[in-house]
Amino acid sequence: MRQLLHILYVCFIGLLWSNNINAQAMKDPTTWTFEAQKTGNNEYQLIFNLKLDKGFHIWSLKPGGDGFQVIPSFIFEENLSLVLVGKIEEQGKLITETMEGIEGKVNYYSNEVKYIQKIKAPTGTTIKGIHEYQVCNDMMCLPPTAKPFTFILK
Repeated sequence: MRQLLHILYVCFIGLLWSNNINAQAMKDPTTWTFEAQKTGNNEYQLIFNLKLDKGFHIWSLKPGGDGFQVIPSFIFEENLSLVLVGKIEEQGKLITETMEGIEGKVNYYSNEVKYIQKIKAPTGTTIKGIHEYQVCNDMMCLPPTAKPFTFILK
């Protein structure tokens, strides 16, 4: 009996380990592009464009649900020339529904979404930072990912 439990334990750990390797080896299903649009004198919109591979979604900034969803975040490096105006906003076709294994309704985006941060900064300013996010499909969520971003105001 003890040997059977040991074999089952080893098989269980191996299964978890192989799923972790598959998630880590999977190609990132996201494509991010960045653009700065001038809206006024030293006023810009920083636009984070996200395209998702078919079958994947990213949680909304207000994901609902049980509070365990990893929401996108945008961390700007300190820059004395930069003033953030308001909070980052999202634009896209918001999907709200219930999902198996999650308590309550959740909010997410499929296909594409834009994240927009209004700022004030002089032309020529370079803005850097890191954006963190997690994407999921119907079977699993990939580990959270952090990537750098750079905008140059022209």
